[in-house]
Amino acid sequence: MDGPFVKAKAILTTLHNNGYQAYFVGGSVRDYLLQRPIGDIDIATSARPEQIIGLFPKTIDVGAVHGTVIVLYKDEHYEVTTFRTEEGYDDYRRPSYVEFVTSLHEDLRRRDFTMNAIAMTINGDIIDPFAGKKAIEEKQIRTVGDPNERFFEDALRMMRAVRFVSQLSFSLCKDTELAIKENASLLKKISVERITIEFEKLLNGPSCQDAIPILITTDLFKYLPGLADDTQHLKELSLYKWDQFQKRAEIWTLVCYLLNKDDINAFLRNWKLPNKIIDQVIKNVAFLRKVIQHGWNKRLLYDCGEESIQQIERILGVLGVHQDVSASHEFSKLIIKQRSDLKITGEDFLRWYNQKPGKWVAELYETVENGILENKVENNKEKIKEWLLSCNQK
Repeated sequence: MDGPFVKAKAILTTLHNNGYQAYFVGGSVRDYLLQRPIGDIDIATSARPEQIIGLFPKTIDVGAVHGTVIVLYKDEHYEVTTFRTEEGYDDYRRPSYVEFVTSLHEDLRRRDFTMNAIAMTINGDIIDPFAGKKAIEEKQIRTVGDPNERFFEDALRMMRAVRFVSQLSFSLCKDTELAIKENASLLKKISVERITIEFEKLLNGPSCQDAIPILITTDLFKYLPGLADDTQHLKELSLYKWDQFQKRAEIWTLVCYLLNKDDINAFLRNWKLPNKIIDQVIKNVAFLRKVIQHGWNKRLLYDCGEESIQQIERILGVLGVHQDVSASHEFSKLIIKQRSDLKITGEDFLRWYNQKPGKWVAELYETVENGILENKVENNKEKIKEWLLSCNQK
């Protein structure tokens, strides 16, 4: 049993010592069997939320009404959830009724896929009532029970299924794939924010090239913002290694570039992305198009800035666009890297020319920046003044 589980044994021990059942469950057990890195460790128990809170000195009530309590232990967070069954998924996402039960089997029955419906004891023994281990060995994504029922309960499970194809390099079993196609329209009931998270994870998976076509064949793409009428460009997304990216803005920059979106702002707002990322993507795409068409120059490097340059270089790498020199290295050699590096201010311009503020000030700033970048004038206040006035640069 791996290190993360060893540390979490103390939680199970406390529950056991107080007369409750407790098991490791969900994705951590699946990843343990797959010999993948273990992320968050979830625990299922027969203890009720109030009993969990009473047993541990540091807890966070994040959803006790649905049976979930966060237990804080040795700087780690563990999601501890009471065995439960669920009914009445009125919004195709959250159950309207939860019943606490004492049966692990019943708790596992409510889960999405068989590979996620496996439990592990404190001693490392596997409890697998729905043949999840077999599905893992066969690299198959199969729902627990009727796939139509599982997707009707939570329509986001359809996106999760395709995301797992990408992340785990698994395939969908036939029944699961057919049920996704039949229920694809239910995705309209799910919040865009949740769909966005799944879509980003899907793109970042090592088998993205297998997952993107499934979005098309199952009709899920019709319910993704701004993609319903663009299957050809959508197919192109499967040609690139998205897991090379480090930031969300890089992912969405390449998405917008490949989809050839004109109104990037509207497209990304439909995906409910934060304003900061939208602004970065709009900037990235504009510079990416210029670089691909004309290559880098000093002015472009200066206007782009270090952060965008690094992101665009990674995007160019994923696109397979060869660069003779490193743009980041060339940027580091610039005499000035941002306007605040200038030894003059707008007030200097107003004083030198004895005129009121106006558009001419911005134009003069650009003239000075170009002069310094091209080594026509030194970044020195007196030298800049002399150069401007002698050359009548205005």
